[in-house]
Amino acid sequence: MGKFLDSDFLLNNRVGKKLYENYAKDMPIIDYHCHLNPQEIYENKRFKNITDAWLGGDHYKWRLMRANGVEEQFITGDANDYDKFVAWAKTVPMTVGNPLYHWSHLELQRFFEIDTLLNEETAQEIWDETNTKLQGEGFGARDLIVKSNVQVICTTDDPADSLEYHMKLKADDSFPVKVVPTFRPDKAIEINRDTFLPWIHKLEDVIGKQMVNYQALLDALTERTEFFHEIGCRVSDHALDTVPYASVTFEEAAGIYEKRLQGDAVSCEEEQKYKTFTLIFLGKQYSRLGWVMQYHMHAHRNNNTRGLNRIGPDTGYDSIYDGQLAVPLTGLLNALEGADALPKTILYSLNPKDFTVLAAVMGSFQGGGIPGKLQLGAAWWFNDTKAGMLEQMRILADIGLLSRFPGMLTDSRSFLSYTRHEYFRRLLCGMIGEWVELGEAPDDKELLGGLVQGVCYNNAKEYFGFFK
Repeated sequence: MGKFLDSDFLLNNRVGKKLYENYAKDMPIIDYHCHLNPQEIYENKRFKNITDAWLGGDHYKWRLMRANGVEEQFITGDANDYDKFVAWAKTVPMTVGNPLYHWSHLELQRFFEIDTLLNEETAQEIWDETNTKLQGEGFGARDLIVKSNVQVICTTDDPADSLEYHMKLKADDSFPVKVVPTFRPDKAIEINRDTFLPWIHKLEDVIGKQMVNYQALLDALTERTEFFHEIGCRVSDHALDTVPYASVTFEEAAGIYEKRLQGDAVSCEEEQKYKTFTLIFLGKQYSRLGWVMQYHMHAHRNNNTRGLNRIGPDTGYDSIYDGQLAVPLTGLLNALEGADALPKTILYSLNPKDFTVLAAVMGSFQGGGIPGKLQLGAAWWFNDTKAGMLEQMRILADIGLLSRFPGMLTDSRSFLSYTRHEYFRRLLCGMIGEWVELGEAPDDKELLGGLVQGVCYNNAKEYFGFFK
């Protein structure tokens, strides 16, 4: 019987252990999608206590606390930080079988050198020890990033953002990590949401021009992509909860925009047309600039209206969408391919039933002499589990090239989440080792070691071009 979280954690075969120890363990991290705050990185944020570092903004934990019967006061409410920590400590023993049981203890081990299991009885001890360390040297946001061997961080940024702190970080030679923005124009796409018109006015203030017609908006988006590019951006991202596609002309999209600008709602059909034209336009800009385009698809957000009204979005009330995907997605990709403007693209779905669909769709658009031009994105959000990661990699290996996969991302607001890369790398090595044990892959350390290092780091380095 193995010891919990020992050196062989998740490594159940000889080859997997060697691959992890010799090829994966010490590889740097390129975190090409996360939600860290660039201001907190620049200012080397110090944390008040472990609750501040661990529970603030973490809706993964919040969902489990609710499921364990914890009152909202001790989750996102006005309870003091110690009581919130104790509420989480009481929940942790109930999470056995959930990845948060592993992640929580990995973070305690890797960052705080604490092997004690967290529960109600050990809460005071762990609270005291972690907080003592957090108040000492080496536990600011930058310190945690460097300790995790991170080379690149891609934050998530609106086109109207000033990128003030990205520019400050770019000019700061004392910090060895490249922190670059990601272009996330969701508010420009979601024409029917209440956020659309206020966002247009914000963009007008940034650009210094009125968005009086659709061409003015497209020109402003072009200007912002070029500004982002100057600051180091090489990645875009779109939250496509439902994937749109409809035949549309510029004149139709322009009319729909102007209708919305006058304060009128647009129909579902009009919304599809506006979104289609705008997404294709943006895809062409990404291709021109040499960026990677990311589509995060099939989230079903804000299911609980009462919870949304009480706390706001991104607080643990989202789930998985199960709508149509292949037809509209291929429509978007084919329109870009037909214009010879399909950028390198990563396709993520929150619904694991879509993994095989996406792997098959992307195979239709590979080419141009670019290794792995289209990618099946890493297991995301509800799939960010042992089973989900293994399923995503196995489907990619079945239908595409696992060897070209750019690997894991953090998709987190926490500076302690980098242990997820270790978790992923152990699963990758264990899976490949299992293939060797079953006679399905050769025991060739050069071949398999190269594959592992590619997936852990080298592929992302080449694919995104952050160092070119």
